[in-house]
Amino acid sequence: MQLPRALAPLRSGSYRLLAAALALSLFSQGLGAIAVVWQVVELGAGPAVLGLVTGASAVGMLASTLLGGALADRVPQRRILLAVELLQTAAIGAAAGLSLTGVLTTWHLGLVSLLTGVAMGLFYPAYSALVPALVPADQLLAVNGLEGAVRPLLAQAAGPATAGFLVGAYSPGVALAATATAALLASVALGGLASTPVRREHADGAVPGLLADVREGFVYMVRTPWLLATLLFAAAMLLVFIGPFEVLVPFAVAEAGGGAAEHAWVLVAFGIGGAVGSLVVASLRLPRRYLTVMNVLWGLGCVPMVVFGASPALWVMVAAGAVMGGTFQAGMVIWGTLLQRRVPPELLGRVSSLDFFTSLSFMPLSMALAGTVSEAIGTTATFLVAGLAPPLMAVVAVVAARLPADELAHPLDSAPPAPARADEPVEEPAVAGAAWMDGGAGTSPVQEGEPWPS
Repeated sequence: MQLPRALAPLRSGSYRLLAAALALSLFSQGLGAIAVVWQVVELGAGPAVLGLVTGASAVGMLASTLLGGALADRVPQRRILLAVELLQTAAIGAAAGLSLTGVLTTWHLGLVSLLTGVAMGLFYPAYSALVPALVPADQLLAVNGLEGAVRPLLAQAAGPATAGFLVGAYSPGVALAATATAALLASVALGGLASTPVRREHADGAVPGLLADVREGFVYMVRTPWLLATLLFAAAMLLVFIGPFEVLVPFAVAEAGGGAAEHAWVLVAFGIGGAVGSLVVASLRLPRRYLTVMNVLWGLGCVPMVVFGASPALWVMVAAGAVMGGTFQAGMVIWGTLLQRRVPPELLGRVSSLDFFTSLSFMPLSMALAGTVSEAIGTTATFLVAGLAPPLMAVVAVVAARLPADELAHPLDSAPPAPARADEPVEEPAVAGAAWMDGGAGTSPVQEGEPWPS
């Protein structure tokens, strides 16, 4: 039977194992997020301690993600993913055992949170680098769309809901044990996956140090206009958007007469919208103007934030959440595919880690600034800035980096020829091919690794 385009990658046995591991890992994350919160509450600690425990996870991710990118480009990614899941199984399993025996303390939870943060920082670059080695280039859009749909459903819905049931019916320790079990099952799925060779060669057999590897990733980013422009735009967008969304939206819901349940509906709508947006993009061909479409989706996706400053009906806020989730995830599907198609295989782990690091770095700052800024200029004005500044930033990024010319010079709306070997990188289409697809309209001098265009 012919599978829908979005499900076509599941025909591959190797990808099915990797997808199963990802699904279990996401489910484990959703379980753990709720289990840890209520474990802190059961121990009698307050918001300050909870902030320290959850903050330890962010510290672990920031500390490990750039190193994880360098490792993903020199060590078979399956080994990294397997080690990560086993680390999480051991750490969370130990916390569950301590909880069920009544000897768990908050410092134990803080240490577990730090270790799981380190594991997540290592997981993302290795996973991103492994996918193109298992899936044909013409199915990468479907892969990213499928994952974009599964991620919110498992990490933000099924996992937390299951944890809430286990905590209510039994105890936080049981929820922690379920979290460790899901991580263990993810490691079992990864254990059945064959290792793929690292797609990288070193001149004269010399292997550079990890810091040199990280520096090489930075150099590639700075010298690649489409990549640098998109990361700078995404960082600026997160700075003005994520804080108001996380910190101020609950107050907007309360002013409209809602409470925790109504706020949850906004978040659920965001997740469902993201799943729908991901599946829609995965079911279509990659846009010819993929760079422009992606940045515009992200920019316009912030516009519904102005709704929250106008004190509308609660259903309008829920609808705004769904629109934002759909546009953001649609852009993310294109972004993941773009990285896997255009970044050289030997650099993909490091570039993915830079992407992850950028997102993590600006989220805490944005949330810290949201309250202060809203007190200075007012909540309505803050929502206006969060909604209207990103579209302008998107236009600046598209124009400054000459993204329309770049995307025509590097078309991705048709699959490149399959490589002869699993470790052989796929070359991008030649500029002459781009000129042909553009009807002879001309080509762009922007190439990967070259300085910013003047």
